[in-house]
Amino acid sequence: MKLVIKEATVAEREWCAHLMAGCDPWITLGRGVDQCRSVCNRPEYVLRVAHKNAAPCGFVLLHPQGLAGSPYVAAIAVAEAWRGQGVGTRLLDHAEAVFAGHARHIFLCVSSFNEGARRLYERHGYAVVGELKDYVVEGASEWLMHKRLAAR
Repeated sequence: MKLVIKEATVAEREWCAHLMAGCDPWITLGRGVDQCRSVCNRPEYVLRVAHKNAAPCGFVLLHPQGLAGSPYVAAIAVAEAWRGQGVGTRLLDHAEAVFAGHARHIFLCVSSFNEGARRLYERHGYAVVGELKDYVVEGASEWLMHKRLAAR
């Protein structure tokens, strides 16, 4: 699959906010489109959009110094029609490549009910380093995951 990943345009930031708000884990976490829009427009974040045939199909939202000065993958989302086709993997690869040579570690959180995402991250070499119980919603945990990036 020929996939092009590039910086989000203003219109694509809005598309990302709607994609986020319309799928899990953000539905279960109670994040509406206004909250998602706010996150997608934060100037300190890097928002990259995956395109197939020039149409957006997913995104990755990154904070360059999100956790103790290390990069943090704040969100990855793939449009329903493109799920299971490697777009999430490519976005995760892209996130790591952005920081390769500049950082030794990268982090992300995954909701305990988002088992498919956790499996993806584990296949990619991420390991759980902590659990935040009832962090966003009662009865669910956020799993903090870590991966050591290739040496500089």
